[in-house]
Amino acid sequence: MDKCNSSATPKLKTLLVIPAYNEEDCILSVAKKIESAGYDYVIVNDGSTDSTLRICKENNLNVLDLPRNLGIGGAVQAGHKYALRNGYDVDIQVDGDGQHDINYIPLLIKEIEAGADLAIGSRFLIQTEGFQSTAMRRIGIKWLSFMLKLLYKKNITDPTSGFRASGRRALELFSRTYPIDYPEPESIAESLNHGLTVSEVSVEMKERAGGTSSIKVFGSVYYMIKVSLAIAMCRIEKRSGK
Repeated sequence: MDKCNSSATPKLKTLLVIPAYNEEDCILSVAKKIESAGYDYVIVNDGSTDSTLRICKENNLNVLDLPRNLGIGGAVQAGHKYALRNGYDVDIQVDGDGQHDINYIPLLIKEIEAGADLAIGSRFLIQTEGFQSTAMRRIGIKWLSFMLKLLYKKNITDPTSGFRASGRRALELFSRTYPIDYPEPESIAESLNHGLTVSEVSVEMKERAGGTSSIKVFGSVYYMIKVSLAIAMCRIEKRSGK
């Protein structure tokens, strides 16, 4: 698949949100690539214990420094609030570890322009050559896809993808409420519960260039159980009118 030209000027005022926890190995190169492409961005430093904050400050990067570690959900929500308060029409979550290819950003923006409230970059929508994650995580991804299909009648092929664009309605929702621990699949359920339009675009991803994943191998079973229950409870609460 041909990648889009990242220098294309979007019609919507766009902010890239980069949640960062101990990303000293990659944060500067990720930010410089984004700057070179001409996008506005904010790095949300989520209480890093390494040199992430120092690198941001020494290189005059736009950084929002949280007073303590809030976890990925809290960091992303802080980015959503920043985008909303600063008048952005759309924000795009981009990992600070170098996994997400910013050349695909125009595709995500185009999906929002076409009417989606939440546009997810999927590794599995069509066959790609990029990083497909580990076998265990692919099993988990398929299970969560099945759960969303069963409960919401919506086919989402990559529900754990953190490479996603949120339009204005999603920004307003996520600024009010956002899952904390493992927010990607839960936020899809919340979006669908509130009548938002969720769609996917095909992207390729890379292996992380540094740091460590927030989801450990031995925690993967817990992750699937916890998120499955959260998705189910979200649906039950909607049906009960809560």
